[in-house]
Amino acid sequence: MDKLLVVNLFVLVLCSVGRVNSSAYDKIVTHSRIRARKEGPNVCALQQVMGSSKKYFSTCRNWHKGSICGKKAVVLYECCPGYMKIEGMKGCPAAAPIDDVYGTLGLVKATVTQQYINESQLRGDIEGPTSVTLFAPSNDAWDLLDPVSKHIDLKLAENENQELYNTLLFHTVNQRLVTKDMKNGLVVPTMSEDHNLYINHYGNGVVTVNCARIIYGNQVATNGAVHVIDRVIRPVSGKIKDILEENENLSSFTTAASAADLLDKLGEAGHYTLFVPTDEAFDKLPSGYLERIIENNAVITALVKYHLLNSVQCAEAIMAGSVYETEEGSSIEIGCDGDFLTVNGIKMVLKKDIVTSNGVIHLIDQVLFPDSAKEITELMGESQSYFRDYFSEMDFASAMRPNLEYTLLAPLNGVSSIAKSELKLLLENHILKVKVSLSELYTGQQLETLSGKFLRAFIYRTAVCLENACMVRGSKEGKNGALHLVGSLVKTSDKTLYKVLKDEGQFKIFLSLMETAGLYDMLKEEGAYTIFAPTDDAFKELTSEDLTLLKSDVTALKNILLYHISNGIFISGGLERGVTNMLKTMQGLNLPVKFDPDAEAEAHGSGTRRFNEQKVLQSRITDKQKLTVAWRGTWKHERGKNMEHGMKTGRQKTP
Repeated sequence: MDKLLVVNLFVLVLCSVGRVNSSAYDKIVTHSRIRARKEGPNVCALQQVMGSSKKYFSTCRNWHKGSICGKKAVVLYECCPGYMKIEGMKGCPAAAPIDDVYGTLGLVKATVTQQYINESQLRGDIEGPTSVTLFAPSNDAWDLLDPVSKHIDLKLAENENQELYNTLLFHTVNQRLVTKDMKNGLVVPTMSEDHNLYINHYGNGVVTVNCARIIYGNQVATNGAVHVIDRVIRPVSGKIKDILEENENLSSFTTAASAADLLDKLGEAGHYTLFVPTDEAFDKLPSGYLERIIENNAVITALVKYHLLNSVQCAEAIMAGSVYETEEGSSIEIGCDGDFLTVNGIKMVLKKDIVTSNGVIHLIDQVLFPDSAKEITELMGESQSYFRDYFSEMDFASAMRPNLEYTLLAPLNGVSSIAKSELKLLLENHILKVKVSLSELYTGQQLETLSGKFLRAFIYRTAVCLENACMVRGSKEGKNGALHLVGSLVKTSDKTLYKVLKDEGQFKIFLSLMETAGLYDMLKEEGAYTIFAPTDDAFKELTSEDLTLLKSDVTALKNILLYHISNGIFISGGLERGVTNMLKTMQGLNLPVKFDPDAEAEAHGSGTRRFNEQKVLQSRITDKQKLTVAWRGTWKHERGKNMEHGMKTGRQKTP
């Protein structure tokens, strides 16, 4: 136990260290030092993705999972930035020699960049009396250039070095910058005229420069600093709007953004990520779909905004799936699978990291649809597949007028079955003639269904219910209505409490006692009641003398019976599990009601639940005498038509 405590404390310290005056990058490097402390001084533990050369100073999450972007990662131990080995000694006990920026490139093994600086005659510019920061592409980064981009090397062969000179100048900043200076969203002018670098510093420790990741940072030089990056970066020209308008293959999305009055916003200053479907992605949609939704401003606006984030998310900063809120208001998950960027778990990104001055674009091969841009019939998932299939089979959609809004109450698969002959009428009670969100429901509200019947809403501390059915997590709102998931079939009741109890045939004694106490008419009148009605079997232990005694004192009998009745409607799903629910009875005392976790509640008839619980109910007969009636057995929780009224003032009072 003590060892476990020590381990837990160490993990807490590891993931909390270095929070003062340090950047996320610095914290991650510090964590890497601590993980490698057994390897000697100044050793850092990194993770390398198997099958690639990618290495990371990893977050606690990726470290403990042993993977990055879903791919297994192996642990490597290397000298932390700024340190080096000494033969025969453990770890990296020596501080690396400090040199100027040009010489430092050799220390960090950016030898190709060093060679190109020499050949392009940039060396003189960075060795003079100045302070510079060089974001140096690694040797592998130069190899990653495609043949078209290799025009730099072709120019070298022709002894035309101006293009190479300009490219390297664009990687150079005329001041010393280390990672703690690189705030998220920082824009830094380069030594290349009229061009800036766009820096993002993420919470997972990744720092990007025009979406190129710093893979080896903070190598301080006598005249500046060197950071090794994973790609050759290009000057940024224009904003997101400019890219959309200049690319003919993005015309459909550009049209949609214009119709949604968002195109101009994408031409303003900001920090955006835009997932842009190509024209081919729009071609996959049903014929004429885009033209139809463009006419609906709310839908086209929701669709376009769902592709837009109000933050810059470069691909190299994504090391695992994370959820981001879109401008539309709902969320998407951005993740990765190896080298592929994923959206909502799907590999759909065709081209990553098109950097602009106000954000980044990722091209995708699918159009993303938020719930708010979907028909409510499209919101049903696999957990409601039975209801979805019956809805389609019985063609309920044709009964729903196109310009009106509705609410679907979709039962989960596996709820009580019912004969097909009754199914159509029953399912009509699962379609409300109005769109209503959870936040709009209140106790006493009555909502008309497609069949013309009305469902009553009941709001409880931990549940929202319509008639006998309580909602479960997963409500959604579409363009023409709302979808709420319910845990059972919705069943309305046309009977009074009296009719329900009488038709059951097992409440004869209870009904006779109600009549004796003068409470008979309550069961037939309009009102809002919950009755815990003992069955005839519950009276088995009472002798005829006991019953005679009960009936002989009408006041005492009335008190006992009123202790079984509560004002307000409390269906079983509205009562909290695991606690005692105190219900104020009409007698005046609180009735404690608790679910027995070992007892199974079974559906019985319309809106009825049985609970295998026992209860001794007490009522004072006189000042000197108490009569204890042991109504042992099954309690029945009934609902009926006369509960429909008397609730117009709002929620029932809670004790």
